[in-house]
Amino acid sequence: MSDSLRVKTSPRVKTAAQWSKLMFDMEIALIPAVLFAAYHFGFSAIKVITVSVLACVLSELVYDVCLKRERGITNGTAVVTGLLLGLTLPADVALYVPILGGAFATIVVVMLYGGYGQHFMLPALAARCFMQISFATPMTTFTVDGVSSATPLAVLQAGNMPNLTDMAIGTVNGCLGEVSAIAILIGFIYLVIRKAAKIVTPVVYVAVFVAFVGIFGGHGFDMNYIGAQVLGGGFLFAAAFYASDLVINPENVLGQVIYGALLGLLTGVFRTMGSTPENVTYAILVCNLLIPLIDKYLPVKEKEAA
Repeated sequence: MSDSLRVKTSPRVKTAAQWSKLMFDMEIALIPAVLFAAYHFGFSAIKVITVSVLACVLSELVYDVCLKRERGITNGTAVVTGLLLGLTLPADVALYVPILGGAFATIVVVMLYGGYGQHFMLPALAARCFMQISFATPMTTFTVDGVSSATPLAVLQAGNMPNLTDMAIGTVNGCLGEVSAIAILIGFIYLVIRKAAKIVTPVVYVAVFVAFVGIFGGHGFDMNYIGAQVLGGGFLFAAAFYASDLVINPENVLGQVIYGALLGLLTGVFRTMGSTPENVTYAILVCNLLIPLIDKYLPVKEKEAA
C-alpha cells in the first residue's frame, strides 16, 4: 500500500475555516466575470448561472441528507463549483444542461470520491466535458441578444483576425465567463493579493502556450495572432481560475512548473492541430490525472508544507 497513489487536500487548506475563506475569495474573484456576463448577455446569463449554482448546492444537500452526512454546503464549495460551471456555458443553453451538469460535478466528481478536497479533477471542468459530449449542439451554439454568431476562435480558425480590443473588453461572443479578459484578470489579481491562488502554474502555462503557438501555429510570433489565441476561448479563464487552483495543484514548486508546462503544451497541441479550437477543458482534465504522479515523485519538503 505504500506505493499507492493518494490525492489529498493541499497543505495550504488545513482547516474548515481556511477552506471557507478560500471559497469566499473565489466567489469574490468571480464577481467581475458574472457582472460582465449579466451586462453583455442579459437575463439569460443570470438565469444560467443561478440554475447552475442551485443545481450544485441542492445536489450536495440531497446527497448529504440521503447518506446522513454532516452538512457541508455552508462552506461555499458548491456555490463556487456552480459559478465556475455556469460561466463555462453559453448564454442561451437549455436549463436542463446546467442542472445535469451541476449534479454530475457535485455527486459523481466530488461526493463519490469523499467530498471537496478529495476530488482528483476539477469538478466544473469535468462536468463541462460531460456536457460537451452529451449535449454537443446546445454547448456549441453561441448567441448575443438571440442572434447566433461565431466566437473569436472560430473567426481565427476561418482565417480571419478577431478584434483584440473587443476581446479584451468582452464585446464578443462565447461562453459567459470567457468573453471579457479584463474581468478575468481583475478576479485573478484579487486571488493573488489574497494569496488564494498558485502563481507558478498559470504563469508557466501561459508562457509555454505562447511559445508553442508562436512556433507551431503557422503565423510565427505575430502578436495579433498570439493575442487572439490567449484572449480567445476559455484559455485565460482556465489559466486564472483552474490552473491556479490551490487544491488540485501539485504541492512541490517544481511540480507546478511541470504541470504548467504540460498544460501549455497540450493546450497548444489541441489549439493548433485539433479539429475544434476550444479544447482547454480536455487539456486541463488530462493533466489533472498526472498530478498524483507528480506529487509522488516530487514530494513536498516538510518546511515547504509548513
